[in-house]
Amino acid sequence: MRAMLPVWLAAVAVAAPAAVPFPVVRPGIVLSFPADHGAHPTFRTEWWYVTGWLRTDDGKDLGFQVTFFRTRPPVDQANPSRFAARQVLFAHAALSDPATGRLLHGERAARQGFGLASARIGDADIAIRDWRLHRAANGVWATRVAADGFALSLDFRPTQPPLPQGLGGYSRKGPQPQQASYYYSVPHLRVAGKVRRGGRIVAVTGEAWLDREWSSDYLAPDAQGWDWTGLNFDDGSALMAFRIRRKGGGTLWAGGALRRPNGNITALGPQDVAFRPLATWRSSATGAVYPVSQEVSLRLDGRIARFRLTPMFAAQELDARRGGMPVYWEGAVRTRGGRGYLELTGYDRALRM
Repeated sequence: MRAMLPVWLAAVAVAAPAAVPFPVVRPGIVLSFPADHGAHPTFRTEWWYVTGWLRTDDGKDLGFQVTFFRTRPPVDQANPSRFAARQVLFAHAALSDPATGRLLHGERAARQGFGLASARIGDADIAIRDWRLHRAANGVWATRVAADGFALSLDFRPTQPPLPQGLGGYSRKGPQPQQASYYYSVPHLRVAGKVRRGGRIVAVTGEAWLDREWSSDYLAPDAQGWDWTGLNFDDGSALMAFRIRRKGGGTLWAGGALRRPNGNITALGPQDVAFRPLATWRSSATGAVYPVSQEVSLRLDGRIARFRLTPMFAAQELDARRGGMPVYWEGAVRTRGGRGYLELTGYDRALRM
């Protein structure tokens, strides 16, 4: 779930009328790999998003996020100028360290071309200057990012096939059928690599979650933002659940998917998913109040299953305003029998796509 339009890119969108309509997301997609790991440049926006838990060689837990976004501004794609912003890429990276109780983060942004940024078609290979996320021919994903105070050099080895979200990859996000994305996840990625924290480099292992989405019309006009979670469970099962919050309160849409240990997948609709806040945290930087601990309830096989999400620590807000990007909470969480991430958007102001 994670497409947030930078402030400076929103200005470009307002200034430049669309010359060519964006493709509409419709049911009936057949996901194709490795092609769908790569970019879909005709769609308005898409993202490659990895989060996970790491364990250092001395037994300490860390959380991490690496997200690359690609967006197509509504400009004339036939514009012959090399400087026309036909495709724009931006990225966020973050490290959650309980020893400090705060989030370290960095960001990058650049228009595609000029050796600054690229997003490959046909397989995953996304780069913005020295930041990169790519997939090798043997199926292993890798990322290399470096920001102020930390750096990540991590490999992600799939242990399960991709998990299509919604109806075979068509994931509804609102009351209108075109308010949707093409969406799949790769849970239970086995992680190995190194983390630099300050001047110290430590070896890490762990488990991660990859989300891939692309869309042209993601949020309804009366949507405020979303709550999303992706959870890897110890028994091999995996859960994605989300709700789109309505401006003024309440839930506009909800959904998700549960893959059980035997590989069977249960698609979850708006009547099957509920989020209930349990505890909040107020950011001193932005004033936003986030429900950082929540109970996620699922209607499964005629019964209700409940999962309490508890954050690694509360202060996991990613404040990217200095780079003209949005504010949101992206945090490592624990639950009964598993761990994962919780994302909370639209709590400081309504989210713009």
